[in-house]
Amino acid sequence: MSAGAGRLQRLFGPLNTPIRDWAGRRVWIVGASSGIGEALALALARRGARLALSARSAERLEAACTACGGALALPMDLSRDGEIEQARDQLLAAWGGIDLVVFNAGTYRPLRAWELTAAAVRETLDVNLVGTMSGVAAVLPTLLAQGRGALALVGSVAGYGGLPKATVYGPSKAALINFAEVLHLDLAPRGIDVFLISPGFVATPLTAQNDFTMPALLTPEQAAGAIVEGFASGAFEIHFPKRFTCVLKLLQWLPRRVYFALVRRATGL
Repeated sequence: MSAGAGRLQRLFGPLNTPIRDWAGRRVWIVGASSGIGEALALALARRGARLALSARSAERLEAACTACGGALALPMDLSRDGEIEQARDQLLAAWGGIDLVVFNAGTYRPLRAWELTAAAVRETLDVNLVGTMSGVAAVLPTLLAQGRGALALVGSVAGYGGLPKATVYGPSKAALINFAEVLHLDLAPRGIDVFLISPGFVATPLTAQNDFTMPALLTPEQAAGAIVEGFASGAFEIHFPKRFTCVLKLLQWLPRRVYFALVRRATGL
């Protein structure tokens, strides 16, 4: 490859190493007993990945592992001190290394500003942000020692900008977007890929709480398919469905007065 072609590759090529061959790839999905995590586990199992799955519900986790053809079950609560480290040690004892960790665990409670409580803040941030950041801290030494591997953080388009009923959830995901960007800046030069997954509305037990029409609603299987395609592209951010996420991205370029008016009009809130 010429020097010029190399520069073009760095400027316009994928920010991560594309993942297209899943056969034997060691993948740990945290938050895999339902919704997007379970659908992604099934999709990767069909492609030959070697899977370890974690979730809080041991019973639902066992069912997901069985459906995936005998994935390794590592029940844990990401928000509890020490549990991620214990699960990591079990995984390394079984596998000796990790190729990809997907942090999909999350919680959501629709809240307006006047419904805000300290308990709701702690509950959401402990899982969505503190738990994920702590999980990254737990697995990163292994990836750095290997000199390769990848992290995938599941955020949300709710982190793009302020939205009604996402009083705590939205800021937790906005912080996760920032965290993923910092990770990529620090880790890409050291051989570690970082993917940010930004779903729109997906039909899961969490979004079932919503009492409003969710535009461009996807099934978990459709979301999993979009994630697999995103891994194959090597893109830093895997966002979907594009017809919805691109509109939300464009809204961030508008003056705040216009943004607030359009969001109020679109949501009726």
